[in-house]
Amino acid sequence: MSASTVPMVAAEAVTRIGIIGSGTMGNGIAQVFAAHGFEVRVNDVARPALDRAKASIEKSLAKFVEKGKLSAEERDATLGRLAFETAMDVLADSDLVVEAIVEDEVTKLTLFTTLDAMLRPEAVIASNTSSISITTLAAATKRPDRVLGMHFMNPVPLMPLVELIRGQATSDEAMALAKALCTRLGKTPVEAQDYPGFIANRILMPMINEAVYCVMEGVGTPEDIDAVMKLGMNHPMGPLTLADFIGLDVCLAILNVLHEGLGDSKYRPCPLLRRMVAAGHLGRKSGRGFYQY
Repeated sequence: MSASTVPMVAAEAVTRIGIIGSGTMGNGIAQVFAAHGFEVRVNDVARPALDRAKASIEKSLAKFVEKGKLSAEERDATLGRLAFETAMDVLADSDLVVEAIVEDEVTKLTLFTTLDAMLRPEAVIASNTSSISITTLAAATKRPDRVLGMHFMNPVPLMPLVELIRGQATSDEAMALAKALCTRLGKTPVEAQDYPGFIANRILMPMINEAVYCVMEGVGTPEDIDAVMKLGMNHPMGPLTLADFIGLDVCLAILNVLHEGLGDSKYRPCPLLRRMVAAGHLGRKSGRGFYQY
C-alpha cells in the first residue's frame, strides 16, 4: 500500500521518534525530544559515535540539573527514554524520523530511499539539512507529501528556533504536524520555502564568507572582525567564532550549495576558507580554525 493512500500520523499520536546521525545536531535533537516525553531511538553506523552521543547528552543534562532547570528525576526519565542503536531497522515503527547525517546530497538521497521502504506508510520523514533541497530528498521517496525540513539550531537544547522547510510536494498536514511538534518541544517554528540555504543560511553564510574575505585581504584580524560585529551590531558572537563553532567544512558545503543553486558569484566561497578546510583546520572540532582550541 502506498503512503499516499494511508492517512498520515496525527500530531497528537506521535510518540516514537527516530534520529539518524549521532553527531552534535543529532544528539541535541534526540535530547530535546526525550526531555519532552517522546521515546527516542538514535541510530548511527558506529558504536563509538553512539557512545560519544550518549556521553554528550548526559553531560548536557547534568548542566541543566546543576543550574536548577531540571530535576534529577527528570534527567533520569529523559535518559530512560533514549536508546542508541547501530541497526537501522529498530526505527521501523517510528512515527517521525529526523535525518541528521553528513551534509552530502548523495548520501542523504540513499538514506531517504532506504527509510521510505522501511517505515510505515503513515510515518513522516524530516531532514535537519541546513541547505540541501527538501524537494530533491522527497523525490527519492514514494511519500514526498510526508517529507519536510526541520532545521534545528545549534546548540539544540538552548536555541528556540526550528526552521521548517516546505518542499514542492510537502503537504499542509505535514507542515502542521511539524509545527505542533515544535510547540510540544518548546521551540518556535518558522516556515521557509525550499530554496538554497532557506532563510537562516541564505543570510548567515554570506556574512561569514565576507568575514573570511576580510581576514584574507588583511582588513582586520579575526579578533577585530568579531569584536566589530559583537560590539557594533550586538551579535552574541562574532562571525568567525561562529564559523569555528559550526565547522568550516560545514560552512564551505553550505556556500557551495548556495553558489551552485543560485548561480550568483556573491556566494562564491572565499579561497581562504577552501584552503583552511583542505588543511583540516575546521574549527572547534579539529582544535584549530580561525582560533586555537
